[in-house]
Parts: sequence; structure tokens; C-alpha cells
Amino acid sequence: MRLADFYPLIMTDKLAETRDFYIRWFGFTPQFEADWCVYMRSKGEPGFALMFMSPDHPSRPPGRETHSGQGLILTMQVEDAEAAFKEMKDRGLPIQHGLTDEPWGQRRFLTRDPAGVWIDVVEQIAPAEGFWEQYAVAS
Repeated sequence: MRLADFYPLIMTDKLAETRDFYIRWFGFTPQFEADWCVYMRSKGEPGFALMFMSPDHPSRPPGRETHSGQGLILTMQVEDAEAAFKEMKDRGLPIQHGLTDEPWGQRRFLTRDPAGVWIDVVEQIAPAEGFWEQYAVAS
């Protein structure tokens, strides 16, 4: 099997709000849009895709439940999380978890989109000394 594309399909009854969130905060552009769904791509290469769909449309796949906000995190890796945090906060993005340096080697902050999906904006940084050694498997 050769994939032509790969994207999450998230059921939400807040279609317009979710579309606008990704356009405003992350620069996504709708590639296909109807009153029951929107398929979006990020700018740049390789370009990442998301699709949101109304749970009551007849073309929905099995499992039409509206996303509850549980168990899904979209991670967006950036080169400078501190700069992204400052820019987003200054523009009014509702921050759910402030800028934090994690001992495993990430600088991050989190928000939620209108569909309840967690957005984890991360930068890879050096881990705390000795952090990963505790997980090393003896050979």
C-alpha cells in the first residue's frame, strides 16, 4: 500500500470555529470546504493536513461520535517555542499550559482547539543531565 495522504478526521459540531482557529493561529489553508466538512493543509513543506467533519453528515464513517477532547494531542514541533509562545500569547491565544522546560528535553506550551483537541507546541532541547539514563535497557 502506498499512501497518497495522511490526516486525522475529527468529528466536531464546532466546524466553523475549529476551521477559523487553525487559520488564525497556525496558518492552515482550507483545501476543500463544505457546510459539513473542511480539509486543511499547513503552509510550507512537507505540509500537514487536518480534516474536521460534522458528526451528523450521511457520508461520515462508522464511529460518528463527536470528539470529546479525551486522548488526542496534536504535537506541532517548532524551532523556537519561546518565541512562538510569546507571539501566540500576545495575539490572545488561550494558553492552557504555560511555557515549560521538561526534563526529558522539550520546551513546550499547550492550548486546545474549539473541538477539544490538545495542541502541544514543542521545541526539542537538551534533556536534564542523567534523565534518560534511568530508562536505559541493560545489554
